[in-house]
Amino acid sequence: MNKRHKAWIGAGVVVAIALAIGLRVVSQPPHSSVAPPAIGPDEIAATLAALKPPKRQRPLIAVIGINDATETTDYVMPTGILRRADVADVLMVATGPGPVQLYPALTVEPDTTVAEFDASHPDGADFVIVPAMIRDDDPAAVQWIRGQAAKGATVIGVCFGVKVVAEAGLLDNKRGTTHWYALKELRKKHPSMQYVPNRRIVADQGVVTTTGITASIPMSLTLIEAIAGRDKAEAVARDLGVDHWDARHASAAFKLTLPFALTVMGNRAALWNREERSVEISPGIDEVSLALVADAWSRTYRSHAVTFTRSTGLVVTRNGIRIFPDNTTGVRSQQDGVAPFGDRAPAQALDAALSSIESRYGPRTRYIVAMQLEYPRL
Repeated sequence: MNKRHKAWIGAGVVVAIALAIGLRVVSQPPHSSVAPPAIGPDEIAATLAALKPPKRQRPLIAVIGINDATETTDYVMPTGILRRADVADVLMVATGPGPVQLYPALTVEPDTTVAEFDASHPDGADFVIVPAMIRDDDPAAVQWIRGQAAKGATVIGVCFGVKVVAEAGLLDNKRGTTHWYALKELRKKHPSMQYVPNRRIVADQGVVTTTGITASIPMSLTLIEAIAGRDKAEAVARDLGVDHWDARHASAAFKLTLPFALTVMGNRAALWNREERSVEISPGIDEVSLALVADAWSRTYRSHAVTFTRSTGLVVTRNGIRIFPDNTTGVRSQQDGVAPFGDRAPAQALDAALSSIESRYGPRTRYIVAMQLEYPRL
């Protein structure tokens, strides 16, 4: 029996198992949508007040990652957005020396380590942004985050990074939210946290939590508005291609569905049909667009994004993020490459990537990528 026959049999078994458990999984069309509820002006004002810089007029923001596995967009996107706004000093911090390997794509050089940060800034940061990490209980990360909170920093958990914030003990008896897939586990391990549905951003007593990966966009814009005002936030939003960024969210649209489960299992079972999708990076590339596109192409369960450059050494992005390219050999053929996004705004670059994913792998694969990103434009 050859490998292809085995793969087909494996796929059949996976589908059969998925169908067998189907009664326990919500059946929902891939493009269904639920209108998010409105948010009143008092709540908006309270969120902005909670995000006012606690220490400095020009705040210091630390984006913390662990070296071996930190989520791509959670780490890169807030850094890129906040740096382009130029309303704060933003540092990419790592728990140890050396590069930070991001997942599912990219490798970057952090600005500093936690030890170096503490030596240079003994009074701590104004804000600490916590991305998703491969381990929720990494001792160095948890201890440092807890220490920064004790020094008065506002701690912002992004997506699965909320679980890391919770491990630091900062969500006990507080309101919060997280990525839809992490919610059940978070509530089980930290039952005193009060889940707030239908919000992408929840602030409570020095801790801010957000929903999925793409929530970094409204979170960063809300933080910019709190620091520098509405006009500045609107200018950055236009640059990103975003038309609104408040905390509105339709939580009911994001849940485990039968189409999601079947598509993930089917794509994973197609072992013979894996692709590397090459993304060219060059000096000055927009890091927010890059993170979103590389992340999306690496969540299809059919493909993985790899970076290449025609230059040598590290590639420095538009806002000073240093990226280690995966190779310098380029694409094997035109079909191996991801379409260049050039001057396209980041939100448009993501939409274009999702459209290309749909053209290549079908609408259900586009759907599972958007669901993983918790992207409202399903």
